[in-house]
Amino acid sequence: MTYADDDLKHILERTRVIAVVGVSLNPERPSHYVARYLALKGYRVIPVNPGHAGRELFGEEIRSDLSQVPKEVDMVDVFRRSDAVPAIADAALAHLPNLKTFWMQIGVEHAAAAATLQSRGVDVIMNRCPKIEYPRLIGD
Repeated sequence: MTYADDDLKHILERTRVIAVVGVSLNPERPSHYVARYLALKGYRVIPVNPGHAGRELFGEEIRSDLSQVPKEVDMVDVFRRSDAVPAIADAALAHLPNLKTFWMQIGVEHAAAAATLQSRGVDVIMNRCPKIEYPRLIGD
């Protein structure tokens, strides 16, 4: 799937609070350094990982699932396998009234979940990384 640079830039500029699903405490894991990068760029990053719930990362409590994140989350960034996406999308739609973007990382795609999200007015990005797109489109 291809995305217009203007659309990706608009998404990155309007986003304020990102729930990163599948974040790792290990600084060598992509989910950790992407989330850290986004936090350093001024986004509020809410880490989500049931295995580390209650601990702190980037100044935020790690939440067990999307039902525990603040309602102001406007983007979900998914670091999970593609087969986990439908349940994550359903949880996002059920618990996040301000959801504008559902972003699936490189290697993560799910057409049916994307169609459901889009039918509810949510922008969907698949198989891309905001850490790659941000400096390319906005600058570092």
